[in-house]
Amino acid sequence: MHAEDNVALALSGISAGDTMPDGTRAKEAVASGHKIAIAPIAAGDPVLKYGQVIGVASADVAKGAHVHVHNVSADVANVRRSVKTDTSRHAEKRAASFRGYRRASGKVGTRNYIGILTSVNCSATVARAIANSFPAALFEGNSAIDGVVALTHTTGCGMTPSSEGTENLRRTLAGYLHHPNFAAVLVVGLGCEMMQMSGFADEAQAARDGVVVRTLTIQDEGGTLKTIEAGRAIVQEMIESNAGLEREEFPAEHLVLGLQCGGSDGWSGVTANPALGRAVDLLVAAGGTAILSETPEIYGAEQLLFARAKTEEVRQTLQSRLDWWAEYVARNGAELNNNPSPGNIEGGLTTILEKSLGAVAKSGSMPLQAVYRYAEPIAAHGFVFMDSPGYDPCSATGQMASGANILAFTTGRGSVFGSKPAPCVKLATNRVMAQRMSEDMDLDCSPVLEGTSLDDMGEQILDLILRVASGEKSKSEMLGLGDLEFVPWQMGAVV
Repeated sequence: MHAEDNVALALSGISAGDTMPDGTRAKEAVASGHKIAIAPIAAGDPVLKYGQVIGVASADVAKGAHVHVHNVSADVANVRRSVKTDTSRHAEKRAASFRGYRRASGKVGTRNYIGILTSVNCSATVARAIANSFPAALFEGNSAIDGVVALTHTTGCGMTPSSEGTENLRRTLAGYLHHPNFAAVLVVGLGCEMMQMSGFADEAQAARDGVVVRTLTIQDEGGTLKTIEAGRAIVQEMIESNAGLEREEFPAEHLVLGLQCGGSDGWSGVTANPALGRAVDLLVAAGGTAILSETPEIYGAEQLLFARAKTEEVRQTLQSRLDWWAEYVARNGAELNNNPSPGNIEGGLTTILEKSLGAVAKSGSMPLQAVYRYAEPIAAHGFVFMDSPGYDPCSATGQMASGANILAFTTGRGSVFGSKPAPCVKLATNRVMAQRMSEDMDLDCSPVLEGTSLDDMGEQILDLILRVASGEKSKSEMLGLGDLEFVPWQMGAVV
């Protein structure tokens, strides 16, 4: 992957005794996507991939040996990690557009849903019952309404009023309430919960933003069935009043793209992630915005983002979030380098540093404009970072609350993630999985291994994003996914 590397990736399975093009003779079998030493590595010396340190050898590694968890450690405390990065790649300014829905707030929706939110888990069943009264089949002949979606959660009460967890939930609910992909929103509460609707459902502010917001509380309505009946009537009215809305042409500066990766493998940092990074550069050059998240999964690659920080203040803000995470996981008896997952390891990823280097590749090369808290509204244009856990549904929920109106999700092992109200396109890192799970994958990025340039693949990804933003259904939308993937970040004491 880089002239300074002391490991290479196996394009296909290698058997013991096979000779590589550079003359390296395999001492043992190496699976596709896994690493083979192309030079001897002494115990304690750095293991280099992408020209970066991904770990240190925990034992002497002979040339031709399989390099993986059995002989590599993520403990690089005494090793200087390279900060070399190519910051010269900046896509030229370009024009791009999509067809979306105009909102009074000035934002543009890529979808036109009627949303049902809940202030507390106690109203989740009622919210789903209301939404289930309007199945997807009802909207097949209506190009203006994408459907009715109930986004419920498992908290909202038993919370400390001024805790980080409460603030996370409040920001998340408020962000969805004002999301440009909702034409109108009904909020359902119980009535006595800690997360009172007055804390986030400001109907007057919503009206100023052009969002139709209605609220119901089960206790005030007189019970479950009465609230469901009232909710059905409200949603029907919302559908009728938005049934004639039409898409218009807008410049790509109105797109806010959430970047996600999950079920990563050894190819993630080689094909789909850097190709998505090229698409991000193109989108930013067209005036759009892209959000990188999953703070624990930039650990080990943060130096690449530091080098791209627009100002020292931006750099320090990102550092402060990393410091917070180090303290947070420590007090919960964990470490940031507890990653990767068993699936990541089976797919060829050895350490969190290697995983993070691949993950950061999907952010492209543009300057880092700003760093935001979880679910905080994003005002900046260009490439930005939003703090979140590495758990994909939770991270994506925060990105949509921050304003993402479309998501791009790379996967090597085969994630089946989908999202609402923002559509999600899934990008496969390898052909075997892309073919096996073709019903879930929107684009196979493995041709990069066969000669297709990253620039060309990036153009294909941007074209896909623009088409889906304009109304083309993603694979996850065809499957009806997204109602159950609303996962606000829960943290702090439940009392």
